Amino acid sequence: MTDFIDDTVGFIREYYGTNDVVPLHVPRFVGNEKEYVTNTIESTFVSSIGAYVDQFEETIADISQTKCGVAVVNGTAALQVALRLAGVRQGDEVLTQALTFVATANAIQYNGADPVFIDVDRDTMGLSPRALERFLEEYGEVRESGCYNKKTGNRIAACVPMHTFGFPVHLDELLTVCTEWNIPVVEDAAESLGSFYKGKPTGSFGELGIFSFNGNKIVTAGGGGAIVTDKVEAGEHAKHLTTTAKKSKSYEYFHDELGYNYRMPNLNAALLCAQLEQLDDYIENKRLLAEKYEAFFAEKGVAFRTEQPNTRVNYWLMCIELENRERRDNFLEQTNKKGIMTRPIWQLMYRLPMYEDCLRDDQQNAEYLEDRIANIPSSVRVK
Repeated sequence: MTDFIDDTVGFIREYYGTNDVVPLHVPRFVGNEKEYVTNTIESTFVSSIGAYVDQFEETIADISQTKCGVAVVNGTAALQVALRLAGVRQGDEVLTQALTFVATANAIQYNGADPVFIDVDRDTMGLSPRALERFLEEYGEVRESGCYNKKTGNRIAACVPMHTFGFPVHLDELLTVCTEWNIPVVEDAAESLGSFYKGKPTGSFGELGIFSFNGNKIVTAGGGGAIVTDKVEAGEHAKHLTTTAKKSKSYEYFHDELGYNYRMPNLNAALLCAQLEQLDDYIENKRLLAEKYEAFFAEKGVAFRTEQPNTRVNYWLMCIELENRERRDNFLEQTNKKGIMTRPIWQLMYRLPMYEDCLRDDQQNAEYLEDRIANIPSSVRVK
């Protein structure tokens, strides 16, 4: 194990050309970022109204091949609002995965609903259509007003798959199950901007999709998020809700429903517009690193996570699968000691105190992956 870790550290240092600490994932600002941000400051339109907000919304709709894009402050806010637009209400249940970042579950609870944790597939690390079908066959009941959990009596209002580290879930099968059970799909594509499933962008398959532009994402606004949808009315409602539900009038303040102050500032949108100009180059850069990692780890007999058939992955965060938790923990400890930032996959949501009582299935695959997956440095290399 020592030789393997030393070889891995050497490979990563050589690739990034440094003897300093190698971060897990850092943003790169090598395009028009300074110019666009300066333009925004000089315009004085630095808040939620401005040309770059409009430009970003058009661009993200184009990238996601959807009809509407709505700029918001972060991915969590995007998911919270998307779930509300999908019809999630107080007392509902939302089917999702326990192997995810906490924001997925938090956004569900912000709507007063409870997450129900369904197992993942080992090959995608995302929500399993087979596990979902098994759960619904045991618990689900379709009524005139929707799908209900016949054991709790609560409505199952939505399903939220999350494309882990940019790897798309088995979307065709998942959508088939959800259609059969009359459950809307809201895609958590926070990590998968630029990933494709059967030639179509992630985020465009469900009723609504969301993206994140946090500082560690493939492109960043410092913060930021987006809601995308083909449902024009839903997109317009999303923009209304995230602008405090204020009716458009020249000077009066009238708000017609409970809204949110969630719009992305023009200053952040300026940064993001410059970043999105480089998205294709960043993805190609990361895919080249993935090829090199795959060859390196194959020689070491270690599984490096690669894309599944019919997908094209952005390789946001790259990861390896070690034999067991002991070997993974040793790998994490030793690489971090040597200045190579690595990290474990998230703790499963039901291990957190606020979600420990949530309904879940056996989580066999999620627990297997929790013990074995380690993320490795995945930043774009500046040439």
